[in-house]
Amino acid sequence: MMSRQRLVGRLILFVAILGAIAWGVWHRELFEPAALNAWLRRLGMFAPAVFIALYAVGTIVFLPGWVFSLVGGALFGPLWGALIDLIGATLGATLAFLTARYLAGEWVAKKAPERLKPFIQAVEAEGWRFVAFVRLVPLFPFNLTNYVLGLTKIGLVLYIVTSFICMAPGAVAYTWLGYSGRETLAGHHTAIGYGLAALGLLAAISLLPKLIARIRSPKGASAWVEPEVLRRSIQSAAPPIVLDVRGRDEFLGLLGYIPGALNIPLGELEARLDELRQYTTSTIVTVCLTDKRSAKARDILQSAGFVDVAVLRGGMQAWTASGFETARQHETVSY
Repeated sequence: MMSRQRLVGRLILFVAILGAIAWGVWHRELFEPAALNAWLRRLGMFAPAVFIALYAVGTIVFLPGWVFSLVGGALFGPLWGALIDLIGATLGATLAFLTARYLAGEWVAKKAPERLKPFIQAVEAEGWRFVAFVRLVPLFPFNLTNYVLGLTKIGLVLYIVTSFICMAPGAVAYTWLGYSGRETLAGHHTAIGYGLAALGLLAAISLLPKLIARIRSPKGASAWVEPEVLRRSIQSAAPPIVLDVRGRDEFLGLLGYIPGALNIPLGELEARLDELRQYTTSTIVTVCLTDKRSAKARDILQSAGFVDVAVLRGGMQAWTASGFETARQHETVSY
């Protein structure tokens, strides 16, 4: 049970954030680009540090990040502005991530509705790849995404590093837009080139969803398969190839393996791809204890040209929890 002191602390933090959000909405005119820019200019050498702090707090209380990015470009220039914007955005994203984890991470891990658990598990299995995807694709609301990711078990360091790297293209684009707007108003028309470059970068970012989807899910491929679906597929006239990528000791251990599964440990997979070439026209379902190693195995296979590859969601833990048949024969299993 959560202690009373911790509960009160979380309640105070939650109310404080709600109050800050309400204050920001009520005084939104203070955060217009022109007003924010004018105020920061009066701070002189302290402007970068104050700007980063404002950007971070603004991220927590759902102020629009693009406003700060434009102001950063106008105030600090295209190079320093991009770096300062990126630091502020990453700091804010990290604080929001930690806030969500502190307020509700424990509750979500224990009480999340059953319909949400597959989604949470999928996000956690993808790890840094999912963080990179939502950072690179401008379809996901930045402020909300920070809180949602804090409710998963994604590692903090991984989250920070991936966010910093993958937010860089967007930070550069918005910073350049802010800089070009300032220079154009000042009569420096050569800055239009910065604006065009920024628009081109934003256009490229907007194409990333289709590009990433094509890379991550080639035609005919399915990303995940549930234990019940795999069981029915194995019993069908055209069963898939079940590829168990656990180590040999795990494969032959107490948990057992799916009857008929082929065992190639993940560390040996790239060196033994030729053993799987005869199955390039078949569906391959990768399996491990959970689904993290099997997700990596799927990536290796797809990069090697295998088209129809899926991952057993939840791995052998989910398979045995569903009560499905397992084998424990201490012998080589092959097709």
